[in-house]
Amino acid sequence: MGTNGNATVNRLALIGIPMAIFVLGLKMLAWWVTGSVALLSDALESIVNVVAAVIAWGAIGYASRPADADHPFGHHKAEYLSAVVEGVLIVVAAILIVQEAVPKLWAPTLMEQPALGLGINFVAGLINVVWATILIRAGRRHRSPALLADGHHIMSDVITSAGVLVGLLLVLATGYAILDPVIAILVAVNILFQGWTIISSSVSGLMDHAIEGAEEAAIKQAIAENAQGSLGVHDLKTRRAGQAIFVEFHLVVPARMAVADAHEICDRLEAAIETVHHGAQIAIHVEPETEKAHGIRVKVERTRA
Repeated sequence: MGTNGNATVNRLALIGIPMAIFVLGLKMLAWWVTGSVALLSDALESIVNVVAAVIAWGAIGYASRPADADHPFGHHKAEYLSAVVEGVLIVVAAILIVQEAVPKLWAPTLMEQPALGLGINFVAGLINVVWATILIRAGRRHRSPALLADGHHIMSDVITSAGVLVGLLLVLATGYAILDPVIAILVAVNILFQGWTIISSSVSGLMDHAIEGAEEAAIKQAIAENAQGSLGVHDLKTRRAGQAIFVEFHLVVPARMAVADAHEICDRLEAAIETVHHGAQIAIHVEPETEKAHGIRVKVERTRA
């Protein structure tokens, strides 16, 4: 990701903090005027949104730092740590919601000023829809795990809010106050699932998971079309670390090939991979034809496309 991409991600992460605080304020107001435990559960999840927005902003800023002597491969994985923390906070929010909702099962009460409270919560939900969409699109475009995690979490908050609104309308229509704490518990189950999803995907990134199949296929094609002069490519390995992609492989050349000629092939390959994945970190190990091939192989085209 280029300088402009870094600036965009950092700016969105920073804006996310006041946005989360504003939405939290609306949802707390909705709970205050109604006394609904379901609306309280929705507000508790928004508290997590505020904390997560602060963590994401800090992690994205740290991850964008250039490589240094202590971190020669960069600081990209800081975003995964941010996403893991956010997932844990979501799980904590689910537990708090259950603690608030369970006692209400035995002493349910109807809402006060339901129209005002539900209207306020509806506005908060609309704001979250727009903001989550912006974050998810930017996270995908700039390959930012922290921005993606934040966007998906907010979108799950939108789904939660919609469910709460529908459920509370049923409470008003039927007069069954017990539906209020039941809805809150269902909200807790939903966000617990979202938290687990965020944690598992982020841990996968920390474990140096290979890049997606389509991305790897594009790299293989770039290698195959630009490795003329070599005898083959093997032991191809890829991994993603936040916004960065790392690619390494072994390039087999004739035993008597000059170092300068082998270097020219490497330069050509690096340029081709850079075209497919801008900013990719590439390591090529050149070896003579006497070495035995292993790992993932790439068939080299003998004529230039």
